[in-house]
Amino acid sequence: MPNNPKINQANGRLKAAKTGVSILQRGDRLYLRAVLPPRPGSGKLVPCQQQIALGVHANVTGISLAEKEARKVGYLRDARKFDWGDYGGGNSKRSDTIADWITKFERSKRAAVCSTTWKTDYLRPFNQLPADEPIAPEVLLSAIAKTKPNTRQRRRFCLAFRQLAQFAGIEFDLGDLLGNYSPSKVQPRNLPTDDEIEACFDRIENPQWQWVYGVLAAYGLRDHESFYLDLSKFPIAQVLEGKTGYRQCWPLRPEWAEKWDLKNIKRPPVTGDCHADFGDRVCKFFARSPADFCAYDLRHAWAIRAMSFGLDVALAAKQMGHSLTTHTQTYHLALNEREQQRAYDRLMLTYGDKHKP
Repeated sequence: MPNNPKINQANGRLKAAKTGVSILQRGDRLYLRAVLPPRPGSGKLVPCQQQIALGVHANVTGISLAEKEARKVGYLRDARKFDWGDYGGGNSKRSDTIADWITKFERSKRAAVCSTTWKTDYLRPFNQLPADEPIAPEVLLSAIAKTKPNTRQRRRFCLAFRQLAQFAGIEFDLGDLLGNYSPSKVQPRNLPTDDEIEACFDRIENPQWQWVYGVLAAYGLRDHESFYLDLSKFPIAQVLEGKTGYRQCWPLRPEWAEKWDLKNIKRPPVTGDCHADFGDRVCKFFARSPADFCAYDLRHAWAIRAMSFGLDVALAAKQMGHSLTTHTQTYHLALNEREQQRAYDRLMLTYGDKHKP
């Protein structure tokens, strides 16, 4: 939480005046914090500590306005005249709805995040909320409860709703709902073998989606990156843009790139406004494809193949668009007994060659 001397001074004056209200800074915006009557729709029966979003910036003018509003709130509360309808918490105003709080939140947030992040990390969770209802903790918690615990989706919903609640100035306790998801805790998958990957390619009837499947398998791409690929340096694939920007990839296994004629780009004629849109198109294809695994399993299989082939882990991480730490934490967990045995056998062959009598 920012430590603003001007806010500290204002809070000192408010405390001396015994208003029972303090000023709080979150990001570059100011809020009031006080013990207030239950917000309509909250389900609470007794006053509790809550926040009021003022919508003003944390500058000299904003702090001055916040101090005046704090004195007003303190008076209204003590006189039992405080009304949440005057502070975005009643049921009578259109601006109380979730849809309008999301609109206000977007105006304050969009400059700080890219379009893809906004759509993926915020808009997708927000779209699961009832737009015309007043914002309240139980509404947010109900939407979170529909997600699977300890998943990326659950974590994304929790973080987005927590920020929206803070912006709206309502108390929102996640408890243990956030869970313990992190990429490094993903459990090892039952990944398809190279033979299974190759057999599945032959069963895909649409040549355009077959090409997408092929480049994902051969180059270990993220699902959306197949739509941002340049193969003019074939067999090197250049990812022109995506989650982690430009990079170059080499095929593992190179015979797939040749046999499947991947240098001749045959992308499906689908459209999208961002990376996530193209990723969704690929996921939907896999849902109706002959594959009994998902697009990211091909990427994971590439990573394990790189390890079993002996590709330096730093080079593998760079080709996948990972930091070395992320790559190591994620994929070392997925090394199963089969791959470890193969690596050990190769090591022993090298050892034997060096120690022949």
